[in-house]
Amino acid sequence: MSFTLRSLTFEDIETIGRLENELFPTDAWPLEMFYTEFFQPDTRRYIVAEVDGETVGYAGVMVIDTTADIQTIGVLPRFEGQGIGRAMLTELLDEARRRGAETVMLEVRADNPRAQQLYTRFGFARIHTRKRYYRDGVDAWVMQLVLPAGGEGAP
Repeated sequence: MSFTLRSLTFEDIETIGRLENELFPTDAWPLEMFYTEFFQPDTRRYIVAEVDGETVGYAGVMVIDTTADIQTIGVLPRFEGQGIGRAMLTELLDEARRRGAETVMLEVRADNPRAQQLYTRFGFARIHTRKRYYRDGVDAWVMQLVLPAGGEGAP
C-alpha cells in the first residue's frame, strides 16, 4: 500500500473534522478550530495523508519562536501500522526545523502505547504528566524532543 502526503487545503477541513470525530470522539476539536488553525499559516502547518484519493490521516504543527508543538496526529485504524503516522511526524519535524524550532512538545494520552512508542522512537522523552487532562479523565503525558543541530534525520 502506498500513500501520499500533501498540505491541507481549505476544502479538506470538513473531511478532517469528520475524521477527528471518528478518531477522537471524547476530545474531538470542533470544526471551527480547524478553520482557525488553517488561517494561521505563519505559525501552523497541517498535512493530510491519502491512499487512493481517500484521506486516511492528518497532522499539524504550530511553531512559535524556537518551540514547536505537535497539535494533532490521526490515522484511521485500518491504516495504522503502514508508516503513515511515522511519515507525517517526520514531515512535521522537518517543518519545525525549517521554521527554526529547537524544541518540539506534544501531549499524548497515557493509555495510548502505540503513539507513545512512535514518539519515543523519534527521541521524545516524557517530561511531565498532566493529570486528568482529557475529558474522560485520562492523564496526558507531556513529551519533549530537543532537535539536534544540523537537522539530522528521523528514524
